Amino acid sequence: MAKAIHSMIRVLDEQRSLSFYEKAFGLIVAERLAFEGFTLVYLSSPESEFELELTVNHGRTEPYVLGDGYGHLAFSVDDLEAEHARFEALGLSPTSLKELKLDGRPPARFFFLQDPDGYKIEVLQRGGRYK
Repeated sequence: MAKAIHSMIRVLDEQRSLSFYEKAFGLIVAERLAFEGFTLVYLSSPESEFELELTVNHGRTEPYVLGDGYGHLAFSVDDLEAEHARFEALGLSPTSLKELKLDGRPPARFFFLQDPDGYKIEVLQRGGRYK
C-alpha cells in the first residue's frame, strides 16, 4: 500500500513561513535541501510522520497565484477552543468556530486561518475520523 508522506506548497519568504508554521502548529525543520535555483524545506512534528514541504524558488519576488483549485491543509487538535484563542492571541486571525451537522449530529467542528502566502489551513477538533 502507498503511504502519504508529505504535501508541498510554494512560499515566497522562507523565514516568514517557518515562523508561521512553528508558531501556529509547532512544525520545525526536519531537513533543508538547497539546490541551484530553489530550496526544499521539510517541516515535521512529533505528532505525525507526515511532513509539509516548503518550496522556495530563488529570486522569486511576486506572490504566487493560488487559483481556484487549491483546497486546504488540515490539522487536528485536542482542544479546538483553546487553539482558537491561542491563534487569536498570536494575531493569526482565525475565522470563527464552525460546526457541520449531518443527520442531527456534528461530525466536524473547525476553524480556518491562512498562512503568509494565502494558503488556507483547517483546524479540526480531534475525534472520530479526524484523529
